[in-house]
Amino acid sequence: MSLTLDSSLEDALGATPAKTLDRAFSMKTVGDLLSHYPRRYADPGELTPIRELPLGETVTIVAEVLSSSARAMRNRRGAMVDVVIGDGIGKMSLTFFAKNLGAAKWRSEDLAVGRRGVFSGKVGEFNGMTQFAHPEYELFDDEDAARRRADARAAVLIPIYPATSSLQTWQIAKFMARVLDGLGEVPEPLAAEVRTREELLTAREALEQIHRPQTRNDIDPAVRTLRMHEALTLQTALLQQRDAVRALSATARPAKPGGLLERFDASLPYDLTPDQQTVGVQVAADLVGSWPMNRLVQGEVGSGKTLVALRAMLQVAESGGQAALIAPTEVLAGQHLRSIAKMLGPQLGPLVMPTLLTGQMPAAERRKAALRVASGQALIVVGTHALLGEKTTFADLGLVVVDEQHRFGVEQREALRAKGSSPHALVLTATPIPRTVAMTVFGDLDTSVIRTMPKGRAGIESFVAPLAEHPGWFNRVWERAAEEIAQGRQVFAVCAAIDTTKKTAEAGEQPIVPPDGASGPRWGVVQLDEALETHPTLGGVRRAVLHGRMPSDEKDAIMQAFARGEIDLLVATTVIEVGVDVPNASTMIVLDADRFGVSQLHQLRGRVGRGGVPGLCLLVTEAEAGSVARERVDAVAATLDGFALAEVDLDLRGEGDVLGAAQAGVRSSLKLLRVVKDSGLIVRARELAEVILAADPDLEKNAGLRSAIERRVSDDDRAALAKN
Repeated sequence: MSLTLDSSLEDALGATPAKTLDRAFSMKTVGDLLSHYPRRYADPGELTPIRELPLGETVTIVAEVLSSSARAMRNRRGAMVDVVIGDGIGKMSLTFFAKNLGAAKWRSEDLAVGRRGVFSGKVGEFNGMTQFAHPEYELFDDEDAARRRADARAAVLIPIYPATSSLQTWQIAKFMARVLDGLGEVPEPLAAEVRTREELLTAREALEQIHRPQTRNDIDPAVRTLRMHEALTLQTALLQQRDAVRALSATARPAKPGGLLERFDASLPYDLTPDQQTVGVQVAADLVGSWPMNRLVQGEVGSGKTLVALRAMLQVAESGGQAALIAPTEVLAGQHLRSIAKMLGPQLGPLVMPTLLTGQMPAAERRKAALRVASGQALIVVGTHALLGEKTTFADLGLVVVDEQHRFGVEQREALRAKGSSPHALVLTATPIPRTVAMTVFGDLDTSVIRTMPKGRAGIESFVAPLAEHPGWFNRVWERAAEEIAQGRQVFAVCAAIDTTKKTAEAGEQPIVPPDGASGPRWGVVQLDEALETHPTLGGVRRAVLHGRMPSDEKDAIMQAFARGEIDLLVATTVIEVGVDVPNASTMIVLDADRFGVSQLHQLRGRVGRGGVPGLCLLVTEAEAGSVARERVDAVAATLDGFALAEVDLDLRGEGDVLGAAQAGVRSSLKLLRVVKDSGLIVRARELAEVILAADPDLEKNAGLRSAIERRVSDDDRAALAKN
């Protein structure tokens, strides 16, 4: 019986290989194995440059045997085989151990002079020569050599697969061959006329040509076809989820003449920016639509996303509905509540009773807050994950606002949405997202962008302090800080660690990116605070420290004191990255700036220059010019455009990091698809998916695409998609 993509690997290959593949790569089906694509291809005539092999890494090379000998070991039982292989320029040795001389001679004869093959092992060094100790290998002419040398297939490309120490690339290739030989019909995700128009191969041809190409010309059409299948599968699944949300019925939340929203707009001392107006109109229309709003709002730091969200909350409140704003940290939740209360003022605040609900509140205070929420008195609720607790209930949850989406997992968002009856959802992010990433990660959300900034901002200047070239500039950084403080302004100094002696990291923080070849950050909050204590000028200023391992009430008290102007210099980790609004803060100093991602540096810079005070951002780095780490820092200093930086970030880091683990399952499991390189293909896949679903919403006439989605998008992945 022919194999299908859904056949188990145990049926296809037997129990032992199936167990090996499952353990190495979590593969269970034929489809799982066939989507493990080669990372490159070796030509039997290609000889890899041995001189360039990196010590300590496991590599696979193509080389020729130059000498081979077997000998008994002198001081202990057993024998050794010494082999030298080369590529015409460099040489390296292979060492094998055997139980006896007979076994060693067999190995030496197998590796006869002149034979070529693929060799894989960990690169070491012995007596000044590069070495593999007991490598895995497969010789090109190991079976019926005469026939293969005479056969044109001797020139067939050799796929090199991502492998492990226990499962070599040629073992994977043999499994692929067995599976492909037994594979029956492969379902087509695209109709024949579409496939012809898009100049794609059949699904079967694509699998054959990517795993067993006859020439290099076979590879590109196969890759393009499989990338389109991947993009189409993802986009169709996302659009299906969007349509599933639109199939739900939602309670309309219209604004009323003379109501809360109109009164709030009339009380504003400034005009909305053009983008705030545009997005406001989109959100207002969503809130009276027949299905729940599901909208992502992207906006630069300080662009006024919170104001847009508050206007949506007030529109919901007019019908007695409640809005819950959930933030990733206690500090940010407290900041949001104070900001909302300030914007509402004494006239509107009591009407909606904005209420804070976090896990760190004193028990009595928390009970009072929870009662106001459950009774429906509090129409605007701000909190952290505490809002997700079973004890927290809402009277009529009509709107969920999620701030800083990239820090909040889909499961937590779903737990909050489940507390209402198909509530509207508004997702805010200050991290600009390139269009194709947004389409791939948030393809089931409607997207709005706020680019214009509120008037009255003095702007920010950014400079790199490259200590590798100018070590003396370190002192100048602190002189500048002292000059700003002398003018009555405030300064942030951000470190990549809490204490470099203890290697402490903060829970929930974005991973710190190590500079090229470096082992750890030079400065922690503890070390910088100690150093500033003895600084001739800054030692006497009002200084405080802030980091994520401090108690929440202490963190909040420090941030409030800083906001009131009672602290001149705040030494902190990235706990101050988002949401903290201190108009008098003029300077952001980031130490070990090469330890942070592009978007993170941009977020940190957005903490200053928020009022009428000009902003200054000093990015201190020891990264060498020309390194990738330095490129990140230089890119941030070169532009204030977060959307341009998002593209740079994507180019420098790759989409795997940009998508992030929080977007679980299908969204971070890209195989061949690359959101930068394949942007045009992703857009085209989206168009095709829209056309297909418009004509066939349940994919009854597109069984191949339906089965591809079922294979590619697991139940868990669907749950993850549904939670957006």
